[in-house]
Amino acid sequence: MSEGGAGERRRGSRQRPPARERSARHRSGQRPSERARRTDPARLTAYTAMREIAAGGYANLVVPGLVREKRLHGRDAGFTTELVYGATRMRGLYDAVVAVAADRPVERVDPRVLDTLRLGIHQLLAMRVPTHAAVDETVALARQVNGAGAAGFVNAVMRRVSEHSLDDWVQLVTAGREPRDALALRSSHPAWVVGALRAALIGHGAATPDTADEQLAALLEADNTPARVCLVARPGLATVDELVEAGATPSVTSPHGAVLPGGDPGAIPAVREGRAAVQDEGSQLVALALARAEMTGAATERERWLDLCAGPGGKAGLLAAIAVERRIPFVANEVSAHRSELVRHTLGAAMARAEQVGTTVELSRLDGRELGQAGPAAYSRVLVDAPCTGLGALRRRPEARWRRRPGDVTTLAGLQRELLASAIAATAPGGLVGYATCSPHLNETRFVVRDVTRKRADVEVLDARGLFTDAAGRRLERLGDGPFVQLWPHLHGTDAMFFALLRRG
Repeated sequence: MSEGGAGERRRGSRQRPPARERSARHRSGQRPSERARRTDPARLTAYTAMREIAAGGYANLVVPGLVREKRLHGRDAGFTTELVYGATRMRGLYDAVVAVAADRPVERVDPRVLDTLRLGIHQLLAMRVPTHAAVDETVALARQVNGAGAAGFVNAVMRRVSEHSLDDWVQLVTAGREPRDALALRSSHPAWVVGALRAALIGHGAATPDTADEQLAALLEADNTPARVCLVARPGLATVDELVEAGATPSVTSPHGAVLPGGDPGAIPAVREGRAAVQDEGSQLVALALARAEMTGAATERERWLDLCAGPGGKAGLLAAIAVERRIPFVANEVSAHRSELVRHTLGAAMARAEQVGTTVELSRLDGRELGQAGPAAYSRVLVDAPCTGLGALRRRPEARWRRRPGDVTTLAGLQRELLASAIAATAPGGLVGYATCSPHLNETRFVVRDVTRKRADVEVLDARGLFTDAAGRRLERLGDGPFVQLWPHLHGTDAMFFALLRRG
């Protein structure tokens, strides 16, 4: 499901009068009590999604599920998706606007009412929704889900918000702040995330101290730009041509990728059957890099591949398909019961194909930290797609920026080190370990690899940059200063995937 254009086009694109004129015109209209008491299904579905996300749900799972459940299609589906993603992504800025317009801290606003206001403000300031429609429908939504008293409050706040443009509001709420804090608020990122991303740009060689602020602004803007829906045709199970026939266009970044301009990916037979899947192009490139790297020594004699922490199964699905094509046994390990079921589902087509050609695709439920001890030197290629903060996938996971805290980095970094050490122990001499995260944070990437490998004389860190080539076979540029690879949304159009390639001696 695309996050983007369909929703923005829903209400037309005629030129809007100045904000103050629109606001004055609206104030002369109907009183809240005279307006509609119920909003339309698209906005009500968006509110339902916001509440599920507030309860711990993930937008990329909640929104498509509700859209299908409520039977929204076409423009209504796109409108709902853009509304939820946009309001969630920009909530830091919108909450600052609410605080000024309501003349009270947002902590004193009922969270349910605050979600209603976020949806309304996104329509006012960032979508092509006429002012009167944005205000009236938001008040109707508040009356329907928050109550009559809340509807009056929402009406007053929405009217005040409509008095200024987005640029005006940004100037108002950032006035007098330090430059870094102003940038965090303007881009709707927590200040600690902004600082971590700036350090990562410098640390991974994507910027110098002199160019870091310019690169940082571009990265934050990319984080706030709806990501394209990228598909992968799993080798031996589907082809890019099949996805193109279903309405996608070939990827220029991944040889097995395609980009879907709109619509529900689940409507494509290959996706529905598990022969293809939704997968970011950067994630595809990481799996392909591990699969094409050259091994040496004993590892070449009896190949067996492992995805150490496979859930929810994207990279495992691509690696399993390649392994089956090469008649190599593949093991997907995932300790979480729920995520293990997701992996089982996504590997179904590969498992069936493996049985046909005489190889195996297996599932394991071991703790990844213990797998190296349970099966020492048992695998030729091992992927560690480590649990991380997800700071490199904020385009696709808009709620992540508000859920994560600085302390999460420390907690996850300890787990990441244990998983990488276990992966090395599980790898045969001459075999390869790929360590990947969808976070560029230095404490989750370079420092993890450094701390683990400096304790071992039998591990060599290889330069992985030559393994990252586009769909035409050209080497990708601006991957960092090596030996690691760091992808970026604003430079490569992918999630900010990190990859390190290790060979066990």
